[in-house]
Amino acid sequence: MTTLEQLSKVRIDDNVLRITIATAENGNTLDDEGLEQGTHALAAVGDRIGSVLLVGEGPNFCAGGNVKAFSSAPVRSEYVAGAARVLHNFVRALDTTTVPVIAGVQGWAAGAGMSLVCLADVALGGPGTKMRAAYPSIGFTPDGGISWTLPRIIGDARAREILLTDSILSGDEAVRLGILSRLVGDDVIQDEAFRLARILAAGPTSSYSGTKSLLRASRARTLTEQLDAEAASITAAADSPAGREGVDAFVEKRRADFTSVKKASAQEL
Repeated sequence: MTTLEQLSKVRIDDNVLRITIATAENGNTLDDEGLEQGTHALAAVGDRIGSVLLVGEGPNFCAGGNVKAFSSAPVRSEYVAGAARVLHNFVRALDTTTVPVIAGVQGWAAGAGMSLVCLADVALGGPGTKMRAAYPSIGFTPDGGISWTLPRIIGDARAREILLTDSILSGDEAVRLGILSRLVGDDVIQDEAFRLARILAAGPTSSYSGTKSLLRASRARTLTEQLDAEAASITAAADSPAGREGVDAFVEKRRADFTSVKKASAQEL
């Protein structure tokens, strides 16, 4: 059985699962090995980590799929089908993870790179960040879930315009639309993304998990159904270790120590 220590594109630092989705090789295009290792790692660690950090190693976050590899494949449809399968397995794993997902988006996030940004809970970019769906430029249709996530982030009409016209979005425009959470300096994007991932990893994991569960389930619920789910969730949270620590810390006017709560809970298992 493959262990995390044997994987080159994933590692855990300060309870943050760091997944490299693209490298400088092949022009910062999507790295299938990184995606496969990331899918494996997400399944292996479950909720034992505190957050996930998506990074691209090189000048860009991810320039999309490897179009040169598409071109040279003996049967292009078979090659692209395989690439989509690897990407979509990773997308499903990201979508179901219970911990916060952070993306540090430097340079270009194009094609599947933009799709992955849309899956992050928090995405940080810089003034030099640019985003482009890029599918029409090569006569392809979207993948990586962007035809599902983007309309939910920015609305149907704007999503149709961006996907059909192959618009290039600046970092400022991506923040305004809600695709990026905020901008930091181009030279500190990775540092800031890791800093945020560490902060969230030290936070109330059960609160994050419950919040993400509510958000995920809201996709198919009515408001009344969601209110019932919220009531059940917050009731359970009130008696959880994190909920008790958070309330006690507030009343005692001290900083909540969720890290010690998680350690104590782990020792009880």
